Amino acid sequence: MTRSRSAIFVLAVLLVVFFLLNTPLVWKWMYPIKYQQQILSASQRYQVDPHLVLAIIRSESGFQPDRVSKKGAIGLMQVMPDTAEWIIEQAGLKPKGEDYLYDPDMNIQMGTWYLSFLEKRYEGDPVKVIAAYNAGPGKVSSWLAKEQWSGRRETIEDIPFGETRLYVQRVLYYHDRYQKIYTEQLE
Repeated sequence: MTRSRSAIFVLAVLLVVFFLLNTPLVWKWMYPIKYQQQILSASQRYQVDPHLVLAIIRSESGFQPDRVSKKGAIGLMQVMPDTAEWIIEQAGLKPKGEDYLYDPDMNIQMGTWYLSFLEKRYEGDPVKVIAAYNAGPGKVSSWLAKEQWSGRRETIEDIPFGETRLYVQRVLYYHDRYQKIYTEQLE
């Protein structure tokens, strides 16, 4: 193949890739919605953005309901067992069976209720909510009080915990993607 043919071939491949990546079908394949009914139900019940719930689930478990973290968080939204007990008491939920954290519906209900709790605590600020979901509200409130972090999206790099900093960036990225791809479908 001559040099000009190679250049034309590469350009053609790049154009095809660009076209494919800009079609809704490809974006929906790359960012699927699983457990849509459970997410919509919980997000409506607790007044939480369903795109945020999707982003949390994708970041926490990759939509795998049997996922268990090294720290012991369980299920789609990676709820810690102690936090789950507190949520059940506070929210008045009635889980069925001992393995309720593995149940997608119950896990989504608990995680979404907790997001709603955090939204009330942080006046609806999604960046603080996401940080608190990962590091805990005590840590986030401490960072804010000590002025270690302003709580703004523009200052995510100031979050003292590297894990939380990366988590917030990842969840915001997924949130933005899901919101762009599924604006009408989840309303």
